[in-house]
Formats: sequence, C-alpha cells, structure tokens
Amino acid sequence: MRHQLSITKEEVNRKLLHLAALLMPVGIFYLRPPWFQGLPQYTAIVFLLVLFLSSAIVETLRFQIPVVQKIFRRIFGCMLRQDEKAGITGSTYIICASLICSIVFYSQPHISFMSLSIFILADAAAALIGISMGRIKIGCKSLEGSMACLFLCIFMFYLVFPAVPGLLDVWNKEIPTPLIFITSLCITLLELVPMKITHHFKINDNLFVPVITGFVMIWLYPIFAG
Repeated sequence: MRHQLSITKEEVNRKLLHLAALLMPVGIFYLRPPWFQGLPQYTAIVFLLVLFLSSAIVETLRFQIPVVQKIFRRIFGCMLRQDEKAGITGSTYIICASLICSIVFYSQPHISFMSLSIFILADAAAALIGISMGRIKIGCKSLEGSMACLFLCIFMFYLVFPAVPGLLDVWNKEIPTPLIFITSLCITLLELVPMKITHHFKINDNLFVPVITGFVMIWLYPIFAG
C-alpha cells in the first residue's frame, strides 16, 4: 500500500506566503484609473520592477555573501524546498511572472489578474492536496493534486471572477464556458508537465504558466465570445 505524506507546518507556511502574492494581480488591476484617479497606468509595473530587482539582488547576495545566506535561511529556510536552497526561489519567479504579465498584457489588466491569481491558488491547491492525499503518481506530481488544480480553476472562473468588481466589464461580465474548461485544462497540464529546454535546464512553472495562460485566454475569447 502506498502511504500518504502528511502536510508539514513548513509547507503550509510556504503556501500562505505564496497567497500573499495575490496582492500582485490585485495591484496590476486596481492600481490604475479609474480605480485610483491620478495614478499613471504603469504604477503597478514600477512597483513590480522595484520588487523584482530587490528580490534578484537578495537572491544574488545570498549566494555570494555567507552572512546574507545565513540571515536568509534563518528567516525563510524552513519554507525552502531542496532545489531552492541552491537555486532561485519560487517567490522570485512569480514576481518576475507578474512583472512580465503587467507589461505584456498592459492594456488588458483583467488577463493579468485572472492568469496570475488562478495560478497562485491552483498551484497551492495542487501541492497541498497532492501531498496529503496523492496516491496515483504522475511523474513527481499526483493525479489527485492535478484534479484539485482543475476543479479550483473551474470554480474560480465560474464563481469568483464574475464577482470581482469591474474585472469582467470588458467581457460583458461573462466568461464563455468553452474558454473556462479549455483554459482550466491548459493550466492543469502546464502545472503537471515540466517545461524542459535541455536535459539539465527547465523553466520554473511559476514563471511560464501565468504568461501562457494569459495568451490562451486572449486567443480563446474572440473564438467563443460570439
């Protein structure tokens, strides 16, 4: 019999920290007119650029200066996965993805909001369910975790996003059903299958999944909007 793994306090804390990343899509969508009159459209981009540069500097210094590494591990060490102890953390990748989305989807902030927030929540659900209930393994992930990701995506598209003030105004307050299922499946598969460039190099899913998801929605909407 395959034993389930228990969710550690560290993993829960890690996911709670990642949930704080929801402030980034919220900022991308709301830190601009008409929500904040007087703020330039690029306000969120500036904040994210400063945040990314700060994170990149800390990441660089912790590998070059032992004292910085010691302080960093004292604060965040209990939440780091094994590959993050010797590499870039997932938080830096998601900050970078938010910055990319804020630039690429500059004129469509609702796309950035949906693609980033749904990935942050779906990734957390997949990890927690996969660790606690995962029995059927698919590579290093689990079928149960992937199903949790899929269902949460559908839930977000159907019930959460339509309730967010102003989010779907440009889409006539409605998300086409085919777009919901295709995009949810796309996110699930992207989260499940690692994107490898070479045998030793792969792109972190925190970086590429939100960006690809945004392009998928932009491509699908005109097809199914009627």
